[in-house]
Amino acid sequence: MPIAPIAPAAPERPRRSALYLPASNAKAIAKARTLPCDVVVLDLEDAVAPAMKAEARTAAIAAVEEGGFGHREVAIRANGIDTEWGADDLAAIAGSRADAVLVPKVSCTQDIGRYEEALEKAPSTMQLWAMIETCEAVFNLKEIAAMAPASRLSLWIMGTNDLAKEMRAQLTPCRTPFLPFLSMAVAAARAHGVTILDGVCNEFRDLDVFEAEARQGLMFGFDGKSLIHPAQVEPCNAVFSPGEADLAWARAVIEAFGQPENQGKGAIRVEGKMAELLHLEQAKRLVAVAERIAERG
Repeated sequence: MPIAPIAPAAPERPRRSALYLPASNAKAIAKARTLPCDVVVLDLEDAVAPAMKAEARTAAIAAVEEGGFGHREVAIRANGIDTEWGADDLAAIAGSRADAVLVPKVSCTQDIGRYEEALEKAPSTMQLWAMIETCEAVFNLKEIAAMAPASRLSLWIMGTNDLAKEMRAQLTPCRTPFLPFLSMAVAAARAHGVTILDGVCNEFRDLDVFEAEARQGLMFGFDGKSLIHPAQVEPCNAVFSPGEADLAWARAVIEAFGQPENQGKGAIRVEGKMAELLHLEQAKRLVAVAERIAERG
């Protein structure tokens, strides 16, 4: 029995669900502190009108300072570095207690370099997360991901809405025009240890449609998914959490490889199925993920 794809990228930090919310909406921020999402993204970009940008920035920094997010990572999505708000956003975030800054429309390695420079005075623990949402980025995935070991870059989020706009493609439930890019992005991220989250599903009223898209993302190997509505959080967590059947198989593989008679073997039979060392590695990771999720209650 094969091990199913699982989330997240790192066993020590589940990132199944990343919920966007406007940083200018105090009620939404308060609600986010009670939701079971793994990541909260306080948005200064798409979700905030130009006239509200400065106010939203102040609110985001205040929310992070106030805390109360518990186990949830908190990222602030800045406006692009070339916009009239970008420099002020980055300076404010760099001086905050946010876990990460999420930056839009990263297209090349030079973009990462510019954001690195803008965050020079930020705490060493602050991560750089990048939106992959331009046509140019699709052709630079490998090079952008390769920046991670020597920079703050640690996570990508697919921006399928913006990518569809640039391509003039239709964003349908099956996402056919984007399937090659989704697969390429996951492969590039894996090659360089970058966590990668799937793009948003615009359908928040029909959770069956959302779940189907989330399962498609799981099949591709994404660590989790970005969300636009609180109703999407629980089904997203369910999809990207290890299932009981997979956990039972994983524990059986770990136990079997731990038996004295199987020490040093590269392949053994477990419950009538062939299991190799690669399955042992997957099994250990699966169990570690499940344990961290269980700790959150």
